[in-house]
Amino acid sequence: MKKRRVMVLMHEELVPPPSIEGVADSEIDKWKMEYDVLAALNALGHDVVQVGVGDELRPIRESMREHEPHIAFNLLLHFHDAGVYDSAIVSWLELVKMAYTGCNPRGLLLAGDKALSKKVLTYHRIRVPRFANFPRSRKVRSLPKRVRFPLFVKSTSEHSSTGIAQASIVRDLDQLRERVDFIHRNVGTAAIAEEYIEGRELTIGVIGNERLTTFPVWEMFFDSLPEGAPAIATSKVKWNREYQKKVGLRTGPAEITETQSKQIARVAKRIYKALDLSGYARIDLRLDAEGEIWVLEANPNPDLCFGEDFAESAERVGLKYPELVQRVLTLGGSYEPAWKA
Repeated sequence: MKKRRVMVLMHEELVPPPSIEGVADSEIDKWKMEYDVLAALNALGHDVVQVGVGDELRPIRESMREHEPHIAFNLLLHFHDAGVYDSAIVSWLELVKMAYTGCNPRGLLLAGDKALSKKVLTYHRIRVPRFANFPRSRKVRSLPKRVRFPLFVKSTSEHSSTGIAQASIVRDLDQLRERVDFIHRNVGTAAIAEEYIEGRELTIGVIGNERLTTFPVWEMFFDSLPEGAPAIATSKVKWNREYQKKVGLRTGPAEITETQSKQIARVAKRIYKALDLSGYARIDLRLDAEGEIWVLEANPNPDLCFGEDFAESAERVGLKYPELVQRVLTLGGSYEPAWKA
């Protein structure tokens, strides 16, 4: 394995301390991914420099001049607090001819717009819930005739379950108006209202540029969910440790048949190619009571924390965490943007 000079890009408020000794879990959670990736890269023997990025790109330019890195390990998820600008940072890296890890700008743009990505997947005959899109300037007056309640309302462009709660499932026009307004006001983005699919919450990891590998299908289990409560990945489910204990949250290999597993892997690869993704991604799906697979969204550059779903599913096929980080790094170096041609 060739040792590289690696510039790790992260949000300035998530730059971790040198050690986690004596630090509370609640504090570690904020920057655990950054800490884990840095630790893995150092353990692999790479020459690593960490760069905290705020509202300007100057720290990246200065690090490039000072350290002359071979590649940027990109852990930036937004810019100016807007998730849609993740592609702009990667576009800039391509303009200055800097190799980077993770997804390319086109894939980030397509997957980052949940309405647009659903249109693309529909064109490719991949099953997605029917939906309506509500830009910030548009009030809810009616629904397209083909869209039926109940609906699931979320941000069109933000990830990490931002703005998602039990109230995200709406059953009439008044509830829809209220929840769309909530997304507009509190998240600050357009809202998408897609038909709610009752079923099981599944994900599958995909990694690669041209040659793709899928990891085992992963499932979210709610062992203590109150009767009648929908099994959905709300913001509290993802980020609140106490609430996770309350609902008995656990994740692990999906309890599905081998045929279903192979079908999901095939669909995931089709999605990855249809949205022009590269690097690595997580595909979120629902499995309904009839065994039908519904695609919810694709998430390029998902959480790379040690012990989280993407890394855990990789380990199930023998890819230990440092090897996973190295694979991400290698794929970044081998990706060919236009400037390389």
